[in-house]
Amino acid sequence: MASVTYDAASRIYTPGARPAINQLQLEIADGEFLVLVGPSGCGKSTALRMLAGLEEVNEGRILIGGEDVSHVSPKDRDIAMVFQNYALYPHMSVAENMGFALKIAGVSKEERAQRVKEAAKLLDLEPYLDRKPKALSGGQRQRVAMGRAIVRSPKVFLMDEPLSNLDAKLRVQTRTQIAALTRKLAVTTVYVTHDQVEAMTMGDRVCVLKDGVLQQVDSPRNLYDTPANVFVAGFIGSPAMNLLQVEHDGEAIILGGERFVIPDGSLKKASSNKVTLGVRPEDIHVDPEHGLPMVVDLTEELGADAHIFGTPEGIHTFQPIVVRVDGRRPPLKGDHVKVVPQMDHIHLFDAETGLRLNGEIPENTPHAQLADVEALQDEEAE
Repeated sequence: MASVTYDAASRIYTPGARPAINQLQLEIADGEFLVLVGPSGCGKSTALRMLAGLEEVNEGRILIGGEDVSHVSPKDRDIAMVFQNYALYPHMSVAENMGFALKIAGVSKEERAQRVKEAAKLLDLEPYLDRKPKALSGGQRQRVAMGRAIVRSPKVFLMDEPLSNLDAKLRVQTRTQIAALTRKLAVTTVYVTHDQVEAMTMGDRVCVLKDGVLQQVDSPRNLYDTPANVFVAGFIGSPAMNLLQVEHDGEAIILGGERFVIPDGSLKKASSNKVTLGVRPEDIHVDPEHGLPMVVDLTEELGADAHIFGTPEGIHTFQPIVVRVDGRRPPLKGDHVKVVPQMDHIHLFDAETGLRLNGEIPENTPHAQLADVEALQDEEAE
């Protein structure tokens, strides 16, 4: 077991082009489960491969247990990696697959058998040790890949979207097993996913990347409650946070022709007379008398709850507004409603920089940058 440090680490594929990973500064504690998350092409898999030694570190350093491993070969880093496609040998049994790395390392047959048996017991694979991979389900194959990593007793586990080939129900079940297992083993784990729900439910901390730049690293709760910028606000949460561009007079925002006073003075920090207002679907409600007029475009009925999607009148939004309502009598497509945010749960961001203005500003955000809010809808679609 060991800590992991990215010390201003960069990966540059083409000189002069934007780095795939740009000056990543990140500390991962011994035994911590950290998730790297972001949209496709954000650099999360590159960051993981740099730690594994499969990608070059062009600038900065990477340390494992305080030792600089930036130029150490992958086999000498004492890490174990679980891949997206399982990477099992089809001609070997489950037991042989799990013990193969130990065999290459010269571990005795008796010790290999013992360690494979212990890992199989942890993963409920004991009945399948004599089977070939083709005779296993996707979830069982993934557990074999996990077992192959566990038997090595590495300092660090690296997992690159290991659940992406599983169906939805099995993903939920398997991610619970992985999270519980890694905590039981107390091995430092770096886990890559594009699924923000997966990230929020598994990680001790979550690191959000965009275009190779660290946007925010924090606990799942803090990411949800105090996103550092517009990008994190729009990426974390399902459905996504509503983002609206509104005018203000330094003391209040103007919404639906009404003034909503912001008493903490955060509007005075804005770069212009416009700010981006963020409000989550559960923090905005339908009001019969006042609020922002909206036409309902779609109603999703989910049982106890429902989500209504709508186009507001006279205001610019970066995606349709989503409101969580009572599922028993939700507004229907074509209805005209008025919606009002709960003012004690709103998020305010600078319209120019995209950075958070109100509440407790996250301090552990090394490279908060201007987020392209116009791209959020496309990235959610991916």
